Amino acid sequence: MVIKTNKFPVPGETILGGAFFMFSGGKGANQAVAAARMGAGVMLICKTGDDIFGQRSIDEFKKEGINTKYIQKDTDKASGTALILVDEKGENEIVVASGANETLTRIEIDAAEEAIADAAIILLQLEIPVETVLYAAKIGYELKRKVILNPAPAQSLPAELFSYLYLVTPNETEAEILTGVKVNDVASASKAADVLLKAGVQNVIITLGAQGAFFKNDKNEFIVAAPVVKAVDTTAAGDVFNGVLAVEITSGANWQSAISTACKAASFSVTRMGAQVSMPYRKEIE
Repeated sequence: MVIKTNKFPVPGETILGGAFFMFSGGKGANQAVAAARMGAGVMLICKTGDDIFGQRSIDEFKKEGINTKYIQKDTDKASGTALILVDEKGENEIVVASGANETLTRIEIDAAEEAIADAAIILLQLEIPVETVLYAAKIGYELKRKVILNPAPAQSLPAELFSYLYLVTPNETEAEILTGVKVNDVASASKAADVLLKAGVQNVIITLGAQGAFFKNDKNEFIVAAPVVKAVDTTAAGDVFNGVLAVEITSGANWQSAISTACKAASFSVTRMGAQVSMPYRKEIE
């Protein structure tokens, strides 16, 4: 649920905002939609509440061509909800009530193991329990699948998890929390990437907002610039980047090309209001 405002309130302050919008969102859901709009075959493993928001989400996933076989409903928890403020510069502040996301466990992962085994990419986020993320990543790794973690919302992670990851994609804030290195330019991004590579991750991409994205592995490092656009709403830019990136990796694109396409898609998305509704189709990016 989104309110546009000229400025963010300070603690204790009430302000009058502008327009109100309600969109379907959630990091996993957003990334699934972004990937589906690029033409990928997507299966989403998640939990919703047994409520109107959950049913609306499932209906919209089906319209996007996303396989909903492994979406479960929790009768005791509400569907995950985010309250979002967007200022006149397009920046946002978000508070999430996790709801049914908190009850996704290894039981649901085990039930979907056949789908995980068939997948080219396992794309994970941190709006579900970290224990579940670790369990899913380990299964994907043991099945020799490429496991990508978008470590958002930012939090510390168990050391074991990094060794299962083909790729990790933090932004500057998330990279600092994971590595202790404050990221504000290419040099500091490179240092943070070194920490993650030493921890066992095979490839690192640190997204740098309007500056683009920094890549590093044991052989290469480079930055891909983002197109210059007028931002209206940055809410799902990171999710678009990750969903599109996963598809490009699956299609066999090299790192430079895959990251470039993902940056273009993310830049396109911030020129429109909303999360999933702002996400481009492949033909729009092209």
